[in-house]
Amino acid sequence: MTDLNTTTPETNTTPIPTAGVLRRFAAIVYDALLLIAISIGYGALALVINVLIQGEPPAGEKVQWGHWSILVFIGWMLTLAAFFCYFWRRSGQTLGMRAWRMKLVDLEYNTPRLKQCFLRCLIAPFSLLLGGVGYFWRWFDPQKMTLHDRVSKTQVIVLPKDKK
Repeated sequence: MTDLNTTTPETNTTPIPTAGVLRRFAAIVYDALLLIAISIGYGALALVINVLIQGEPPAGEKVQWGHWSILVFIGWMLTLAAFFCYFWRRSGQTLGMRAWRMKLVDLEYNTPRLKQCFLRCLIAPFSLLLGGVGYFWRWFDPQKMTLHDRVSKTQVIVLPKDKK
């Protein structure tokens, strides 16, 4: 599930494990539950705004979005991207990443910049939707990076277990 392929910048000897594909998919499942809840909230808000602007549809009729549908879709995608960017910039971890002890860092082990987070949000869905090819890329990459790791110049590391 993890590979030792990177070294800490301080010592240049202690390897920091990068997150494997299965661990990343497990975190995606956790985060998907949050994204579903956010999507429901966004959809409800968009529906209320639509009804306020266009009025309530006749009984038994669907709400008509008209030419606003593309803007609603773009807003939804930006809302989901904002979720990831916020948590990656704040702590380097979403809830799913925290549960699986993973953290997103740049190549120097710092908090990634907003541009890196946004670029990762653009590329990662395609890595997943194309049969996971962008994730499986990691198995053949010399530094064990996924496609979206490489493009965004970030990496997902595995944090050590907390001592109790």
